[in-house]
Amino acid sequence: MNSTITATDFNFPKQKSVYHGKVRDVYNINDELLVMIATDRLSAFDVVLPKGIPYKGQILNQIATKMMDLTHDIVPNWLIATPDPNVAVGHLCEPFKVEMVIRGYLAGHAAREYATGKRSICGVYMQENLKENDIFPEPIITPSTKADNGSHDEDISREEIIAKGIVSEEDYLILEHYTRSLFQRGTSIAAASGLILVDTKYEFGKTKDGKIVLIDEIHTPDSSRYFYSEGYQERQNNGEEQKQLSKEFVRQWLILHNFQGKEGQQIPEMTEDYVGSVSERYIELYEKIAGEEFIKADISDINNRIEKNVLDYLEKHLK
Repeated sequence: MNSTITATDFNFPKQKSVYHGKVRDVYNINDELLVMIATDRLSAFDVVLPKGIPYKGQILNQIATKMMDLTHDIVPNWLIATPDPNVAVGHLCEPFKVEMVIRGYLAGHAAREYATGKRSICGVYMQENLKENDIFPEPIITPSTKADNGSHDEDISREEIIAKGIVSEEDYLILEHYTRSLFQRGTSIAAASGLILVDTKYEFGKTKDGKIVLIDEIHTPDSSRYFYSEGYQERQNNGEEQKQLSKEFVRQWLILHNFQGKEGQQIPEMTEDYVGSVSERYIELYEKIAGEEFIKADISDINNRIEKNVLDYLEKHLK
């Protein structure tokens, strides 16, 4: 029985290449389509952990698909179809080499920078006298350069991006506009589920005809941080930690076991009980974020299931 998918090695018709990311494997079909497979790999601190998490790929893929459907009226996206619970098929795009990170609250990386005394991140000013998890007067965009070969992403300012020619000024203004529009919509979607969208990242690319579209995932617990709305202000007033909905719980478990991805550190043992608990937590995340019951796909032979569904789709749609 193969109940998780942690590696793929498919050979689809007219396949040109395959890229294995931390979590997703992306197949180029005839320089026309991308077949993106959301695996069950779990990454934290830029390290892929040794065991897969049952249903994690399905959860991320289905949340991203749902959020693309709920935002396509304001920002065009790459998605064409989802022939399998773990698979998205979309237009081949040339990705921009920046991630558009947007923050509504002083949390995560921004809070850590602030705590060291910094009041500027990516060239954007952060006002004085903020506490961790306080709301910003308005959301701030703090881009990062995309990591190559598993290296860490690096903060970069809008001015540097344009000056270095990473993105043209004309295109960057569109990316900024789309980022703010998506965050505003994501905030409304989250509020309807009793959540606060704290921060998130978006990735964009250009189609062959030069159209800028949203790519990759959107508003998933791997790419976003959520707080529960209920009790947020009370916890802030009392100086208490916020109740989070993200994969932060995995990072905290690793930190507790003396692992933060640093040289010489050993990944702690992932017992079957722990793996099961992470799977249950991801299902809980899905149901809260998506606002619907999670339906488990058949994972008795997940590799063959995915291969068959993708082959059936390509047979019908390849020119």
